[in-house]
Amino acid sequence: MAQPYRRKEASVLLERLSEPPRFLIFLEGPRQVGKTRLVRDALTNYGQDRYLFVPVDRPESNTHAPGTAAAEGDAYSQDGRPRDAAWLIEYWQRARATARQAAERHILVFDEIQKIPRWSETVKGLWDADRAEGLNLHVVLLGSSPLLMKKGMSESLAGRYELIRIAHWSFLEMYEAFDFDLDDYIYFGGYPGSASLIRDESRWRDYVRTSLIEPNIEKDILMMTRVDKPALLKQLFYLGCEYSGRLLSYTKMIGQLQDAGNTVTLAHYLNLLGQAGLIIGIQKYAGQQHRRRASVPKLNVLNPALMSAASRYTKAEAKADRSYWGRMVESAVGAHIHNTGHPHCKLYYWRESPHEVDYVIECGNKLAAIEVKSGTTSGHAGGLEIFEQNFGKCRKLVVGEGGISLVEFFSYPAEHWLG
Repeated sequence: MAQPYRRKEASVLLERLSEPPRFLIFLEGPRQVGKTRLVRDALTNYGQDRYLFVPVDRPESNTHAPGTAAAEGDAYSQDGRPRDAAWLIEYWQRARATARQAAERHILVFDEIQKIPRWSETVKGLWDADRAEGLNLHVVLLGSSPLLMKKGMSESLAGRYELIRIAHWSFLEMYEAFDFDLDDYIYFGGYPGSASLIRDESRWRDYVRTSLIEPNIEKDILMMTRVDKPALLKQLFYLGCEYSGRLLSYTKMIGQLQDAGNTVTLAHYLNLLGQAGLIIGIQKYAGQQHRRRASVPKLNVLNPALMSAASRYTKAEAKADRSYWGRMVESAVGAHIHNTGHPHCKLYYWRESPHEVDYVIECGNKLAAIEVKSGTTSGHAGGLEIFEQNFGKCRKLVVGEGGISLVEFFSYPAEHWLG
C-alpha cells in the first residue's frame, strides 16, 4: 500500500478531537485489529508538538524527559521505575504543562493503559481535576485487552468517557487494504497483521496461533478474571472453532471436554471468549427472554481466521470439503453480522425442527431473518416463511447462491439489512 489504509473509525476519532474535551476517549476492540495504528494515523493530522503518545509497554524516547531511557518489558522501564500511578501521573503532568502553554488543543494518548495497576482510579482523579480547571487537553486511552479495559471503565469511569468501537476487519476493508478476494477472506479472515503471510499458510497459521489466539486466552482473559480451569477455557475455544456454525448443547460440550465441570462453568467461559472477541454462543430467537437464555447455543467464531487456524485444513482442502466450506461461509456471515451490528443489533438463530433460520437480526422493532446458501449444501429457505408466521412481519433474506451475493452482503453493516 502506498498510503496507510484509513478505517472509518479514524474519522470518528478526528471528529472527537476537533471538539472541546468533554469526555475521555476510549478505543475498544479485540487484539490485533489495528487500534494503535489507527490512532497514530489520526495523529498525523497534527504536528508533533500537538500530542504526546505514550506506549505503556514500550515508551519511545520522545515521550521521556531528557536523560531518561526508553522502556522495555511489561512492568518496569530501563531505569528500574515501575509503571505505576506515579509513572502515569508524570506523563499526564507533562501533557498538562504543554496544554497550559499552547494556543491550540493538546492530545495525550496512553497505549496499553491496562498494564498500569489501578489505572482507572488514577485516570479518574486526573481527569476530574482537568475538567475543574477547564484544561484544553484531550485524553485518548487504548489497550490490547478489551476485558481489562471494560473492567476499568465500569469500575471507576462511568459517565466520563465515550467509546469508539474498533471491530474485526470486514471483507470490504481487507479487499481495499490488502486485495483479498472472497475466498481469501472466508479462509484467512480479517486480521491485518497476518495479511502479508497468507501465501505461506504454515507461517500464517503459526502467527495467528502464537500472536493472536494464545495471548488472548492465556494473558487477557486470565488477567481479567479468576479462571479455575484455564486448560478447560483453551479446550472450549478450540471446540468452538471446530463446531463454528453449529448448535452444540452444553451437555454435549461436557462430553467432549476433559474436566469440564458443569454447564454453568462452560457458559461463563464461553461468555469470556465472546468478550475477548473470539467466539460467541448465539441464542435461539424466542418471544420470551428466559427461553432465549435457556436455549442451545450456536457457536460462531468472530473472525474467520480463528476457524481456519484452529483446523488442519489448508485453504485448498477446506474448499474441497463442501460441507466444511459451507460452515466456513456461514460462520463468516455470522461474524460479519455481529461485528458490524454489536451492540445495537442483537444476533440470534431460530429452529423448530424441521425448519430453521441461520441468523436473526433484531434492532429495536425491526427484524430480519437470514438464510445462508453457500452453494455446497442444500438450502432450507422455507424456514423463513415459517419464522414470519410465528413472529410477524420481518425482512427475509437469502444470502449466497440464488440470493444476495456474499460480496454484496459483506459490503454493508448488519443494520442495513433490516430495511
